[in-house]
Amino acid sequence: MKKQTQAIHTDFQSPDAYNAISMPVYHTAAYEFDNATVMADAFCGRSDAPDYSRVTNPTVIYFENKIKALTGSKDVIAVNSGMAAISNALFCIAETGKNIVTSRHLFGNSYAFLTKTLKRFGVEPRFCDLTNPHEVDAAIDENTCCVYLEILTNPQLEVVDISAISQIAHSKNVLLLADTTLIPFTEFDANSLGIDIELISSTKYLSGGATSIGGLIIDYGRDTEFSKRMRTEMLLNIGAYMTPHVAYMHTLGLETLDARYRVLSSNAAVLAKMLCELPEIKHVNYIGLEDNPYYELARKQFGESSGALITIDLESREACYNFINNLKMIKRATNLFDNKSLAIHPASTIFGNFTDEERNRMDVLETTIRLSVGLENVEDIFQDIRQALTL
Repeated sequence: MKKQTQAIHTDFQSPDAYNAISMPVYHTAAYEFDNATVMADAFCGRSDAPDYSRVTNPTVIYFENKIKALTGSKDVIAVNSGMAAISNALFCIAETGKNIVTSRHLFGNSYAFLTKTLKRFGVEPRFCDLTNPHEVDAAIDENTCCVYLEILTNPQLEVVDISAISQIAHSKNVLLLADTTLIPFTEFDANSLGIDIELISSTKYLSGGATSIGGLIIDYGRDTEFSKRMRTEMLLNIGAYMTPHVAYMHTLGLETLDARYRVLSSNAAVLAKMLCELPEIKHVNYIGLEDNPYYELARKQFGESSGALITIDLESREACYNFINNLKMIKRATNLFDNKSLAIHPASTIFGNFTDEERNRMDVLETTIRLSVGLENVEDIFQDIRQALTL
């Protein structure tokens, strides 16, 4: 089956008693067992029977199985946010004395997790220009536990050559972890690009219009210990497993992902070109524009679509605030890939608690507005932006 069909038709792991065509929501904490032996087997991982919903639940397993079928991965672990996916995966791999080779072009909380939380545990964030494979090669040493990147950075919209980075990492027996949130996994093959562990905020494209918060850890099987440690240590000891209701909402969202993404990405492609004609906008950044420096690489890696995230630069921070205050339809809100279009000033919000020096090092500009393009008619989106610029 094609991916959009497969996203809708995945068999339940066990027959439903009432032949429901949607996986039931198992809102339960615990499960009864027939005898002590069956109970012991479940708790020790010798069977697939659920033991406790903090670490396994039938509704969540069904969602995980759908993602596993769509990606061809070895294992999928659903957790309760995108940051939970990132933090649990890195906790699983990192240890005192190790380093993580990465970029300063990271989402604000990902950057803070590396520079503050993990650093307190003796893990060094080693920053380099990931668009320069020679720098990556030089940064990796015998204490590197992984290379970590975003396939499309937020809000810089930088694209790196994933295959080149993975070849370098694998030549030195180092894992490549990638946050792929900004391009749906149905649009490209992470495994063929050399990504070992794919990390996703399923809150975004998958949830079906910002219905709920969740995250995914997708393991392509290069490190045989990773999934085992995730399920026997991270889920048990940190407790970030996805709840059954969220899994149900994300499963429904997954069924409409293809249809929604085609409109979102089409709207963004049309809107980006329209915005280039407005004199009040100093720069439009969208990887789907043919003059974008990452256009060809993005097409090669992610296919014909370019996502639904655009940034625009205005004259000043004051101009950005005026623009946001003047919006009438577009929502002043964080998050990405809601059904509604959203606008935010990253420097004063997502990156607002960083110093000016830190923001400068991360190339987060005071003049940048981030636009998450929604499902509205693209002409209506454009008209709201135009009136907000001219008031």
